Amino acid sequence: MTVKEQIQSLRKELREHNYNYYVLDNPTIDDFEFDMKLKQLQELEAQHPELFDPNSPTLRVGGEVTKNFETVVHEHRMYSLDNSYSREDLLDWEKRIKKIVDGPVEFVCELKYDGASISLTYENGKLLRAVTRGDGTQGDDVTTNIKTIKSVPLQLKNDFPEKFDIRGEIVLPFEGFQKMNEERLAAGEEPYRNPRNTASGSLKLQDSAEVAKRPLECLLYSLKGTNLGITSQFDSLEKARRMGFKVPDAARLAKSIEEVLEFVKYWDIHRHDLPYETDGVVIKVNNLLQQEELGYTSKAPRWAMAYKFKAEQVSTRLNEITYQVGRTGAITPVANLEPVELAGTTVKRASLHNADQIEKLDVRVGDEVYVEKGGEIIPKIIAVDLSKRPPNSQPTQYITHCPECQTELVRQEGDAKHYCPNDNGCNPQIIGRIQHFISRKAMDIEGLGGETVALLVNEGLISNYSDLYTLTKDVVLPLERMAEKSADNLIKGIQASKQIPFERVLFALGIRYVGETVAKKLAKHYKSIDAIIAATTEDLVSVDEIGNRIAESVVEFFASESNKTIINKLKNYGIQLEISAEKLANQTDKLKGLSIVVSGVFHTVSRNELKKLIEDNGGKVSSSISSKTNFLVAGDNMGPSKLAKAQTLQIPIISEEDFLFRLK
Repeated sequence: MTVKEQIQSLRKELREHNYNYYVLDNPTIDDFEFDMKLKQLQELEAQHPELFDPNSPTLRVGGEVTKNFETVVHEHRMYSLDNSYSREDLLDWEKRIKKIVDGPVEFVCELKYDGASISLTYENGKLLRAVTRGDGTQGDDVTTNIKTIKSVPLQLKNDFPEKFDIRGEIVLPFEGFQKMNEERLAAGEEPYRNPRNTASGSLKLQDSAEVAKRPLECLLYSLKGTNLGITSQFDSLEKARRMGFKVPDAARLAKSIEEVLEFVKYWDIHRHDLPYETDGVVIKVNNLLQQEELGYTSKAPRWAMAYKFKAEQVSTRLNEITYQVGRTGAITPVANLEPVELAGTTVKRASLHNADQIEKLDVRVGDEVYVEKGGEIIPKIIAVDLSKRPPNSQPTQYITHCPECQTELVRQEGDAKHYCPNDNGCNPQIIGRIQHFISRKAMDIEGLGGETVALLVNEGLISNYSDLYTLTKDVVLPLERMAEKSADNLIKGIQASKQIPFERVLFALGIRYVGETVAKKLAKHYKSIDAIIAATTEDLVSVDEIGNRIAESVVEFFASESNKTIINKLKNYGIQLEISAEKLANQTDKLKGLSIVVSGVFHTVSRNELKKLIEDNGGKVSSSISSKTNFLVAGDNMGPSKLAKAQTLQIPIISEEDFLFRLK
């Protein structure tokens, strides 16, 4: 046997032992024998560097140091999940599904593991990269650290697609977490707070050898890509197992919501027997064609729902109520609590939402309150223990003036929140608007963080986001903790943001009620900032999905002389305030004003490409057929009830070929 053959044989054998031990939990050799084989391979690889393999089992021990994690755009976006908390929530979800898809709907129930989300990309059976969830659109490349996790296959088994992504959760089992804390306590160090945060923090450690010491595991649950050879979510779990991934075996196929609820009920009790943290169940429509037909909202898939187990509650003392000012001037009351352990973290603060919530709960300083950590990240007060209320207790008087600038607060009719109207003279609003402007989903200015923004404002160097483009290296270098390289990166990041497309600039402006989706719709409809500025409330409400509240907010924003001055400055600095000529070349008004439903399987273009073509040509994609539908684009395997409804309402039905011909 040649050295090359010997090395290949050892790699293959060690991969198999790794799989048996960490995925199947069924070792076939003892640890000593495994270590001896690994050592033999390490020695052979050291003697023959020309036979290096980045996916060799020897590289799982780590040792590579990463100082800066590269940002990578996800080829397939990582969406959030909508949450449900009751049988009624799930029944409502099922009704919404059945309005859009035809035929019986099956569900796959999977446990929702509480860890750090990860996306793994494989090419030709080898791990290409591992990227954190980030903001769902882009994340950090943590491949070096992920390679140290033994349950992540570096080389796949059996039959696998040429290239695909697989999503999962990096978790830290309770046993390993407890052992890590015992070692820290023995060394006189503070113990880690909870497994989830420790797992998440591990992914961004600079030294991969430190990551390798942590008993992390990777549980996989979702394949993404084309030509994967699967037709259902349940198939995808089986396929992932055959390829060598650690896929939890708790998943079940359910024929109805009643069967889903049986699964939820079982695991709400038995989850405490699991070796990992779980906080609910994820329910997915099983059929992938039905998933495709259901599509996505701007934040979440319509075909999946997270059912959250009943939140943990604790009681503690409310010491003080303080008030925060947001970037829009909205005032949020915050409960400052006697520190208490809740769901693995120490809770010191909780949201009180608004004046109505305080009045509804009759919550007062000095009260013993019940705190819950439910679907929200920030805990909330849900009730007061009146039996423990101090006899001298006084009702809470909501503040009348801004806690930062002392301006009298206003509250519009029908609005739950109070606002500080001093837009341009209230520091938290100024800082908040600029922090929103530079954020990832907006201008994504690298080298500039929230703390630096606050520093720039407090030092009087900027007073709005247009001032960022006047900054020079000499101006920022004297700032606290600002090194020469940091100053260079900050100025480069600001200059690079001039290439950010118009729809993201519009979102970055921070117009109240104009989120990512609304910004895209407005940019697409009006094509330029000047056209939006010229639009009346009546014009705006004629745009798809723009209601009165949004329209009034847009008009109010651009009526402000200070905002118009800032826009003019941004124009002069070269910010993209209109859709690029390249994008405009791909857009027409051929389908303007038409509501179109897409159903079935298509061959010339994918369903998503078809929807994009409709939107690029001025049409609106609708998920269900109604009397307002102009026509239906029908592919293969279209549902019979959708077809029948279209025929009953006499909606024109056209083929994929007919549709594409219309656009020529």
